[in-house]
Amino acid sequence: MQTERQQEIISTALDLISEKGIQGLTIKNLSKKLGITEPAIYRHFENKIQILIALLDLLKQNTSVIFEAELNSDETAVLKIERLFEKHFKSFAETPSLAAVVFSEEMFRNEEKLTDKISEVIEANNKTLLAILKQGQQNNEIRSDIDAEHLVIFIMGALRLFVKKWQFAKFTFNLQKEGNKLIQSVKLIISKK
Repeated sequence: MQTERQQEIISTALDLISEKGIQGLTIKNLSKKLGITEPAIYRHFENKIQILIALLDLLKQNTSVIFEAELNSDETAVLKIERLFEKHFKSFAETPSLAAVVFSEEMFRNEEKLTDKISEVIEANNKTLLAILKQGQQNNEIRSDIDAEHLVIFIMGALRLFVKKWQFAKFTFNLQKEGNKLIQSVKLIISKK
């Protein structure tokens, strides 16, 4: 469980990432924005990596709630996947800096702890999506001529690329509105004909 100050540091770190990009997240910038000294931050987090790990833990917690809720719902697999997309687009639209953290390849490339943490998040989400797809194939809702594991890659890749496109466009288009069009295309591709 995080302290109130740790939560404030994490929230401010997200704000900084949103304003200045992942490179702008430094202990110096963080202390300045919080109005506290750098040593005060170090009392709550060992280093910047620990702050980013806390951010990824928060992301993992939030996404696992979304994925598990859909897995356990009584809806069709296609509707579950549609809602997964909608909820993720809504989450990224509300907190664009999350996209910068989640899809920041340069951040993870040289830091094993961060690579391991984001791999945990991805693996947990992929596992749940795979279960939804296999359920859908068994119920004759999802096409079974394509391996469910390949469909996971296709779906997660589409989500990732679309959010990345929005990020590169400096968030200038409506992610939820345009994302809905993508969802309809994904549904056409994965649904049993």
